[in-house]
Amino acid sequence: RPEQAQLVLESVPWDVTAPAGALSSYAPDAIIEASERMDPYDPISPDEWKSGFATADVDYTLQERSQQLRSDVDKLRSYAVSGGGIMGPLADDYYSRRQRRVEEGCRGMVAAVRRETGAWLRQGKVVGLVGGDHSTPQGLIEALAECEEGFGILHMDARCRLKARCEGFEYSCESLMYNVLNDVPGVRRVVQVAQRDFSATEHRVARESERIVLYDTDRIASMRFGGASWRDVCDAIVAELPQTVYVDFDISALSIENCPHSPYAAPGGLRFDEALYMVNRVVESGRRIVGFDVVGVVPKVEDCVDAEVAARMLYRLCGMALRSQKRND
Repeated sequence: RPEQAQLVLESVPWDVTAPAGALSSYAPDAIIEASERMDPYDPISPDEWKSGFATADVDYTLQERSQQLRSDVDKLRSYAVSGGGIMGPLADDYYSRRQRRVEEGCRGMVAAVRRETGAWLRQGKVVGLVGGDHSTPQGLIEALAECEEGFGILHMDARCRLKARCEGFEYSCESLMYNVLNDVPGVRRVVQVAQRDFSATEHRVARESERIVLYDTDRIASMRFGGASWRDVCDAIVAELPQTVYVDFDISALSIENCPHSPYAAPGGLRFDEALYMVNRVVESGRRIVGFDVVGVVPKVEDCVDAEVAARMLYRLCGMALRSQKRND
């Protein structure tokens, strides 16, 4: 039970601003189901399970609210495609109210996640978050900032998530890192890894910000083609992080065969073992993992590979997070 465990997983079945068809609100249940077929031995962290991992009860009211708001988002997207204001002031008011409803719902989700995860953190638990789309970790990051000062984020993803109010939504899944850097001063640095699909504005923001370090796939490829080993690449990335680290893991950071149904899957991602090795180098460096998430998973009934990969990544992150606590002690 969560009360007995050292590590608690908080599920956030939410995908309001995700691309059409990307129903990542079903990911927590799919990952739980996939975990039942998984052999739990972890050679990297063989004994950490003894400290106890637990999944907190899933709040399905979030999923219901998410599904309601997705219909509003679909209408707003169609409205934007049709030219917006050409439909007249009555239509504008109709869609403005839907925009506000989406914003209020997303703000409520962030507050609920901050409240729930903050309660576990105050009990001394390590907390991992299972999304949901990439807007869901903000509440946990805000809660951590109240307990941990000056931590860094290892952001593994195909996207930069640095768009301001994407599609007009403040809490868009494309805006997480923009919001974190603007709203959470306790985050010292964001080190982005495996990004390969971003706008010119996001690239400029990443280059010019003193709090962002970008290791996109082109930069990583240049290092490797220049003779650097994967260990050299990982150690260069880890050196950019402070002593306390939050791991933000979107499944699209991996190569396409690991996440064929992710709307952000793109050529050039990390292999599963490369991603694991990088996080393990964080632990081996003596840094402490204070929290983590696995987000962006789109489960399919007819093809469960995304959920299977996510379940295994999630379990390995649990072990490495707890092992980092022991090394730090």
